[in-house]
Amino acid sequence: MQSYPTNSPQAAARVLAMALVADGHYSMTELKAVDRLDIPQQLGLSTEDFKAILDTFCQDLLATADGQWCAGVPADVRQQLLSEVQDPELRSRLRQHCEAILQADGHMADSETELLDALAGSWKQPEATALARAT
Repeated sequence: MQSYPTNSPQAAARVLAMALVADGHYSMTELKAVDRLDIPQQLGLSTEDFKAILDTFCQDLLATADGQWCAGVPADVRQQLLSEVQDPELRSRLRQHCEAILQADGHMADSETELLDALAGSWKQPEATALARAT
């Protein structure tokens, strides 16, 4: 799977692509949420660029899984994508966008919950981590 520069719009978009396919497919309801929230433009991308990143991500997932499509994103792939976003403000916005996307269809699959847990675990706020150690 290709990598993108840290904190780039493409790296951020790919995290959202991961949210879109977390349950094994993306729905029109989820895509409409992306459009309604104007997510591509907030990231500095056109709608076409965002959709191209989503398509490329899906193709990369198929290539890494020997052509077998399944729900969820492998943990090592998920960690690679999450590590490409380091900026705390961008992480916060992406977390909010991921939650909105995952809740858009009114159903939270186990793999979607796993993704939110991974976001929370990988992108811990430094002050929250320090506070937890102090208690």
